[in-house]
Amino acid sequence: MKYIGLEKTSLVNGEGIRCVLWVSGCNHHCRNCQNPDTWDPDKGQEFDASALTKIFDRVEKDYCSGLTLSGGDPMYPPNRRTIYALVKMFRRKFGDTKDIWMYTGYTFDEIADDPILDYIDVIVDGPYIEEQRNTNRKWCGSENQRIWRKTNGAWTMEEPEYADTIE
Repeated sequence: MKYIGLEKTSLVNGEGIRCVLWVSGCNHHCRNCQNPDTWDPDKGQEFDASALTKIFDRVEKDYCSGLTLSGGDPMYPPNRRTIYALVKMFRRKFGDTKDIWMYTGYTFDEIADDPILDYIDVIVDGPYIEEQRNTNRKWCGSENQRIWRKTNGAWTMEEPEYADTIE
C-alpha cells in the first residue's frame, strides 16, 4: 500500500486533535472529490516501518486523540491487508486509550463483515455525492454519508451534528 501524506495535527478529520494517514487508491472516483490526487494506488510513498513509527510517535503525544484513516480509501481492496495490520498493531500499542476513525466511500453494509472493523471506533461511510453536498454537517461532506460509532462492541449510526452557522 502507498500513502500520499501523514498529517500530524488535524482538527477537521474526527473528534479532537488527530494524526491522519492519507492512503493512495480509490475506486469510487466521486465527482468533485476533495482528494482526487489520492485515487491512483501507485502514487505516493510505500507504507513501511518508518511510516508506522511516525504514526505511533505522533499519536503518543498527550494532546493527540487518535488516528484517522482517509484517502483515497482505506477500504480500497488492495489496501485492506496493510490497513488490517496497521489497526491491529495500533490496538496492541494503544489499547483503548486512543481511537481510530476511518473515512470510506463504501457503505457500512458493504464492509460490515470485514475484520478491520473489529479495531475501528468510528466510521464515516458512503461516497461523496456532489448533489447532496452539505458543508454544515460535522465530519461529512454530503447528506448520504453516515457516522457509525462502536460502543461496547455494537455499531450504531449517529444523528448528524451540524456546525454552528452565522446568519
